[in-house]
Amino acid sequence: MIRDVKFTKMHSLGNDYIVINEYQGIKIDEDLKGEFSRKVCRRGFSVGADGVIFIQRAEDKNCDVKFRIFNSDGSEAEMCGNGIRCFSRYVYERVLKKNPLYVETLGGLRICEMDTEGDKVRSIRVYMGKPKFQLKDIPMVVEGKREEDVFLNEYLHLKNNILDRIKLSVVNVGNPHAVIFLEDNGIDMDFVRKNLEVLGREIENHEAFPERINVHFVETLGRDEIRMISWERGVGYTRACGTGATASAVVAHKLGKTGDKVVVHLDGGDLEVEIKENGAYLKGDAVLVYDGILREAL
Repeated sequence: MIRDVKFTKMHSLGNDYIVINEYQGIKIDEDLKGEFSRKVCRRGFSVGADGVIFIQRAEDKNCDVKFRIFNSDGSEAEMCGNGIRCFSRYVYERVLKKNPLYVETLGGLRICEMDTEGDKVRSIRVYMGKPKFQLKDIPMVVEGKREEDVFLNEYLHLKNNILDRIKLSVVNVGNPHAVIFLEDNGIDMDFVRKNLEVLGREIENHEAFPERINVHFVETLGRDEIRMISWERGVGYTRACGTGATASAVVAHKLGKTGDKVVVHLDGGDLEVEIKENGAYLKGDAVLVYDGILREAL
């Protein structure tokens, strides 16, 4: 039985998390983290959230702290753009007064720069690393393609009765993403919202993606502006996805649809993505909602 676990509820653009500070010691045993996350993320029956974030001591000597995140289905994700901003604010205000913060993640090093006012963090700019496009980095398996190939604005065949194929691109920005531009598929946002459950779930679990994938439907609004709806791997529909915003902006830039600075409009609000030679940068806020105690966690 796991009792009296202190936690903090945070969100970024409505993408919400349960944050547990394990910097001074493990609170949830490793073999229970998945089950714990499934239980406490269940809305209406527990705290409810899109995921659980654990703050731990870094194992990499070049990093200050370690970020881990579990989805609401209990699976562990490599990275989360909105989650790492919540993590960074918590760490700066309550664990380590360090800026920038070098963060160890399963998706690689992330560097988080805080814009502060006094002791409070107002916004966070995250170095998201260099995007990877080769199929081996997604991973994606496509007949006739090698693992060193890319998949950009090509058709993926589906088995539902809504669309028999969809044109998409894949990229890894610490975790894998499929980016679908509405204008290249002859669909609009109303169509996406109506059919998101079917299309999002099928693409996430498509046989081409042995480790599943995050799915984003994107509308290009101009050279510096896109709109996005997200279906997150292991979660489903979410109001916002930071890595998804990064992936969508990166792919839009690579396809020549946008410039190197893009505002991404999500259902939960806006994020800013900047693409440089050394990689992509994501900027947005993070909100601390409340502290609590789980009297009976498992």
